[in-house]
Amino acid sequence: MSPESQASEALPSRRRRTPRGGRHRGDESFLLPPGSPTLVLAVPGAARRAGTEIAAELARLVEIEHTGQPAHVGYVEGDEAGLPAVLAGLTQGDPDEPAAVVVPMSTGPDPALESAVRAAVAAAPAPAVAAEPLGPHPLIAEALHDRLADAGLARADRIRMMTMVTGASGFVVATPGGPSAVRQAEVTSVLLASRLAAPVFTASLGDEMAVRGAADQLRASGAASVALAPHLIGLEPEWEYVAAAAAAIGAAHSGPLGAHPALARLAALRYVEALATALAG
Repeated sequence: MSPESQASEALPSRRRRTPRGGRHRGDESFLLPPGSPTLVLAVPGAARRAGTEIAAELARLVEIEHTGQPAHVGYVEGDEAGLPAVLAGLTQGDPDEPAAVVVPMSTGPDPALESAVRAAVAAAPAPAVAAEPLGPHPLIAEALHDRLADAGLARADRIRMMTMVTGASGFVVATPGGPSAVRQAEVTSVLLASRLAAPVFTASLGDEMAVRGAADQLRASGAASVALAPHLIGLEPEWEYVAAAAAAIGAAHSGPLGAHPALARLAALRYVEALATALAG
């Protein structure tokens, strides 16, 4: 089953009762009825810093491609567009539903971000629900593949009918976070290796020795050239380390996942999962 099919099957309409006028839109999207809980994207860091345009574009994609309702962006640091203030400005529509579902903008476990989300949800004046991070999920591997292809480091997906020459024969998926984040990113690496038909190793972006060790293993196994694939959206502070990490192993690197349509799809997916759980509770 393709990642697109998996995502579409995981985007049901309301499970507890019939939606108020909601309907599915195509195989990958659905429209939320008016008055549905607001989808809020929780972004690490503060507003007015590098990468904030990514969050705005993801919110736009979520609205126009999936929900039909505005998605809000709340930052976990600073007062401008702060997550607590965003939640405080929302009102509850249906008394049987939360006012908001907060989706952490991270590709895997991020204890600091998730703790900030839980604290904001607990302090919100109207009921709110915290969703799971975007990854791991097969769609992350799809987005990584696309970004590598965009940078000329991997052959593009056959579905896109492109014939770009592969620029690397081994890949390091560099993820922010510690051992737990690396373990979860390894799931994505296996899927990416299958898509690329090339070896892929996983390492913590903050562990220079781990990144170097992964590159050494790839070269020892016969990879003539190595590329680094950042396992992050571009909103995270760790994005600043990517260029140095790639240079340290003599590798090129792709850009961040950014406002990839797969991430917008995943935000809608996490919203639906969290809301279904809350309504079933």
